[in-house]
Amino acid sequence: MKNIVLTGIKPTGQIHLGNYIGAIKPALKLAENDEDQAAYFIADYHGLTKIHDRETFRTLTYGVAATWLALGLDPEKVIFYRQSNVPEIFELNWILACFTPKGLMNRAHAYKGIVDSNKLAGKDIDDGVNMGLFSYPILMAADILAFQANMVPVGKDQIQHVEIARDIAESFNHQYGETFVLPEYIVDDDTSILPGLDGRKMSKSYHNTIPLFEEPTKLQKLINKIKTDSLPPEAPKETETSILFTLYKEFASVEETEEMRKRYENGVGWGEVKKELFYVMNRFLEEPRKKYNELMANPEQIDAILAKGAEKARARTLPTLEEVRKQLGVSR
Repeated sequence: MKNIVLTGIKPTGQIHLGNYIGAIKPALKLAENDEDQAAYFIADYHGLTKIHDRETFRTLTYGVAATWLALGLDPEKVIFYRQSNVPEIFELNWILACFTPKGLMNRAHAYKGIVDSNKLAGKDIDDGVNMGLFSYPILMAADILAFQANMVPVGKDQIQHVEIARDIAESFNHQYGETFVLPEYIVDDDTSILPGLDGRKMSKSYHNTIPLFEEPTKLQKLINKIKTDSLPPEAPKETETSILFTLYKEFASVEETEEMRKRYENGVGWGEVKKELFYVMNRFLEEPRKKYNELMANPEQIDAILAKGAEKARARTLPTLEEVRKQLGVSR
């Protein structure tokens, strides 16, 4: 039986280059492996922890789906679905919550980060915290365990979520016997932590992102805003510490990357590098951008694809939930 590899993206903002390079690009590589069954989902209900505007929520959800499809995800080859279309996940969420110590949620990184920020600001420690945000690691565990996922590709800052899913699964298994597969996380050590316009990690929180499907004129302007040092053009430059080179190598060919590396060693102006960066990025994104815009203009096409994916997803999650219900004594 094939291993299940599960990946989800939360629709809380426009997909940016950091999302693509850190999560989408490596996940698409995994889909090329015929030995495993890849499952990709839009984690729309996770987005409710932050987004409460109907049109924003709807647009961002379609945006994540359109991004995957525009970048080449084949819904016939993988299981591609919207989280909210799979009700078994949400029943399992409640069941798992009853096996999760509150102390485990107190130690979740996202919640601890908000608590620490509130303390520094002199606010109540739970200011701005809703119960969805507090307990969303349990819903994430339900996403993983409902599928009996063997492997979950994550960034280094997401490892804890898979560990929490394992802890909850082990608690249930200890009580009722081996019911859940214990998931393992996959971290791609070769994946860059992508710097944003200001040199910090590219993040919506820092307002330093470059939207993935930005139209060419705006893309050029954003690239021109990327922070650089004051070295003169003729000075040799380090590739390892250059935001521009980090981006360039993700979109250029091997030959182009090596040529740019030599130009860094011999001296090149930042304006010239930015011009070349725009060229390779726009070349790569031209067709996906076109497909993305076509899909966003036809949401019913996305709905049809996701509905088929939900059928395939439920073929896996329903047997899991039935087994859990039987172990609990809810059904025979």
